Amino acid sequence: MSASPDVRAPQRAATAEAPHGVPGWLVALLAVASGMTVANLYYAQPLLSSLSGVFHTSTATVGALITVTQVGYVIGMVFLVPLGDRLEKRNLITVLLTITTLALVAAGLATSFPMLLIASLVSGATSVVAQILVPFAASLAPDHARGRIVGRVMSGLLTGILLSRTLSSLVSDLADWRAVFLGSAVLMALLAVALRLALPQHAPTTAIPYHHVLRSTVRLVRTHPALLRRGLYQAAMFAAFSAFWTTVSFVLTGPRFHYSQVGVGVFALVGAAGAAIAPFAGRWADRGLVRPMTGYAFVVAALAFAVAGFGGHSVVLIALGAILIDVAVQTTLVLGQHTVYQLDPAARARLNSAFIAIFFIGGAIGSQLGSVVYNAGGWTAITALGAALPLLALVYWTTERRQRAAAEPSTEDTQSQ
Repeated sequence: MSASPDVRAPQRAATAEAPHGVPGWLVALLAVASGMTVANLYYAQPLLSSLSGVFHTSTATVGALITVTQVGYVIGMVFLVPLGDRLEKRNLITVLLTITTLALVAAGLATSFPMLLIASLVSGATSVVAQILVPFAASLAPDHARGRIVGRVMSGLLTGILLSRTLSSLVSDLADWRAVFLGSAVLMALLAVALRLALPQHAPTTAIPYHHVLRSTVRLVRTHPALLRRGLYQAAMFAAFSAFWTTVSFVLTGPRFHYSQVGVGVFALVGAAGAAIAPFAGRWADRGLVRPMTGYAFVVAALAFAVAGFGGHSVVLIALGAILIDVAVQTTLVLGQHTVYQLDPAARARLNSAFIAIFFIGGAIGSQLGSVVYNAGGWTAITALGAALPLLALVYWTTERRQRAAAEPSTEDTQSQ
C-alpha cells in the first residue's frame, strides 16, 4: 500500500526543515511526550509494597496492578495504535490524552483495589500515545537517518520508563500514593494542550475501514516474518525486564536492605543510565549491525541477571545488574523498531502496533510470573528466571540465518535482517 500524494507533500516539507528530516525542537518534544506518557505504566512499580498494605492484598495479588496496566497497553496497541494510519494523528493524540487524564484522576481517587485496577487498565490502554509518536517521527525521517531519529525519541521514552519509578517514589514519600496518579493526570492534560499546539497535521496513510485496518495488522504479522521474530525477541527481553523491576522493590524494602520509598526511587535512577544506549543503538542499526548487536544484547542481559543474583547481599551488584539489563533491553528495542519500520512505510503505525503488542504480552507475563516466582523462591529464583529468558531468545536468534537461507530472497528480508 503506498501513500497518496497529499500525504507525501507535508512529509517532504517537514523533511526540508532539518538535515535529518525532523526539526530538533520537534524531536525533543516527541521524546519528552513519549517519556511522559509511557511513564504511566510504571508509576505503581515502586509503590507495590505500600499499596499491598493500603488495600490489604498479598504480594502476588498487588503485582497484578502492573500486569493489568500492561494488558491495557496491549489492548491499546491492538485496537488504538492502528488508527494512527487511519485517522489524522494530532486529533487522535488529543482524544487519547484526554481519556488518559480522566483515568488517572479515577486511579488517584480509587477507594478499592478493583477500582484502581480498572482505572489502570484504561490509562494503560490510552497511554499508547507514545507508540503513535515514535512512528510519526520515523515517517518524517529520511532512510539514512531513521535509526538516529528513532533512537533519540526512544531515548526519551526509555528515560520516562526509568525515571517514572524515581518520581513516583519521591512524590509518594512527600505526599502519598494518590498524589502520584493525580499529578500525572495534570501532566497529561498539559501535554495534550502542548502537542495540540505544536504538532503539524499529518494526514492518514490509508482510507480503508477500521475493521480492515485491524485485519491488515494481523496480516502484516503473517506477511513479514521479521516482524514476528523481532516481537518475540523483545517479548523475552521485556518479560525479564518486567520481572526484575516488579520485584526489586520488595527486595530493597525488605529485611535485607530496609530501603524507604525514597531509597527505592533513588535506586531506580541507576537504570536511567541505560537510556544513553538508545542513540548508539540507532547508529548501529543505520550501519547494518542489527543482527550481531541483537545477539550481544541477549548475552549481556543473561549476564546482568547473574550479576544481580550474586548481589543478593550487595545493592551495588544489584544496581550494576539493573543498568546492564536496561542497556540490553533498550538496545534490542531500538534495533527491533528500526527493522520493523523498514517493512512497509505506509503501515508503520500498524507494524508498530503489532510489534509492541507482541512484546508487551511478554512484559505482562513477566510481571505476573515475577510476582509469583518471587513469592515462591525469592530473589534467587527471580534472577534465574531473568537469565533464562534472554538465553531462550539467543537460541531462537541462532536460527535466523538458517531461516533466511531457506526462504526466497526478498527486499523485506534484506532490510529486516
